[in-house]
Amino acid sequence: TCVLLSLGFFRFMLGVGIGGDYPLSATIMSEFANRKKRGAFIAAVFSMQGFGILVSSTVTMVVCAVFDKATNASPGDETPEVADLAWRLILMVGAVPAGLTYYWRMMMPETARYTALVEKNVEQAAKDMQKVLSVSLSQIAELQEEEQQEVSQNNIRQSSNNYPLLSKEFLRRHGRDLFACATAWFLVDIVFYSSNLFQSQIYHRYLPNQDHLNAFQEAFHVAKLQAIIAICSTIPGYYATVYFIDRIGRVKIQMMGFLFMGLCLLVIGIPYNEYWRDNTNVGFMILYGLTFFFSNFGPNTTTFIVPAELFPARFRSTCHGVSGAAGKIGAIIGSVGFLWASRSEREDGYGKGIGMTASLVMLGGVCVVGIVVTHLFTFETMGRSLEENEKEDEMSGVCFLRVPCIRSQSSGNVNV
Repeated sequence: TCVLLSLGFFRFMLGVGIGGDYPLSATIMSEFANRKKRGAFIAAVFSMQGFGILVSSTVTMVVCAVFDKATNASPGDETPEVADLAWRLILMVGAVPAGLTYYWRMMMPETARYTALVEKNVEQAAKDMQKVLSVSLSQIAELQEEEQQEVSQNNIRQSSNNYPLLSKEFLRRHGRDLFACATAWFLVDIVFYSSNLFQSQIYHRYLPNQDHLNAFQEAFHVAKLQAIIAICSTIPGYYATVYFIDRIGRVKIQMMGFLFMGLCLLVIGIPYNEYWRDNTNVGFMILYGLTFFFSNFGPNTTTFIVPAELFPARFRSTCHGVSGAAGKIGAIIGSVGFLWASRSEREDGYGKGIGMTASLVMLGGVCVVGIVVTHLFTFETMGRSLEENEKEDEMSGVCFLRVPCIRSQSSGNVNV
């Protein structure tokens, strides 16, 4: 009970941290990147998840190999007590990257858009731009004084766009965008987290004879299979998005990802009882890997990108967080629902569900709904400035369309 409570508490705190980091990472990158490569930069940030998955599998393999050699546990024995130390050590290693980046993260300035548009501090925004973009204050001063004064006055003056979050005016202007972002993230996480839970049923079929494996060896082989999936499908999916996101657009990639995820799930699900259940062979693994590839070369990545490009600066992180929270509701539904729904009468424990075939077909149906939502409601942000995507027509935005667009002696034009 103590272990479960402590795990639950610290996982909650981890959720609070990640819940803040998701919108901040996307927003910071969207506001510092130029419009031509903005999608690729945000996708590159998100793609580090793939390397995190790979590193976590590698850490698990190393720890299990060391403990296996040190304990010489016999196959078939009860899980040795030292295994309690092993899984704690694996979890603890996850704190190392966060600790290494904590100082630099805390030293990062607010984005120039936020500082000027929300905090109304144009001077500090210019200094932050100098620090981040290596643009000198003397170059910024080359702008006409009259134009700067006009921009500063417009920043301070109360704007007709000064409406609160979730007000009628907000919903009129941005309700559709928020619905599209939150719903797409909700739908993809139902499928994504359900597919993750499916891993245990797949991997155990590819393990050596489990009667000849101890607990450390079994965990080692599962981590190895997870690493293979990451290398062959997860990471390539992320970088396919990085390459194509600013070439074919967010909406097309999101619709394509939902489409191929749905097709793969239907091809797995419809003949599951007659064939795949007893033949989880190479073909099955390829189809399963493709669901992750097209999730990441599709809605799992685009749902992270689009909310960071659509909303006004004062709402951008919050709306991204709301969309992400909707996704996690989908993750809960997918995880709990799939655990129950996929159970057959041959399995002990919880009551019988609707079976694996029906569960996978339902997930395919969720992907179809994702295609419809994307097509009808999602706005294409490719090639447009953040101010154009905001649809706010704020005069204060002029400052950041002009100030960064000056020539740096070392690096040429810097366009935001």
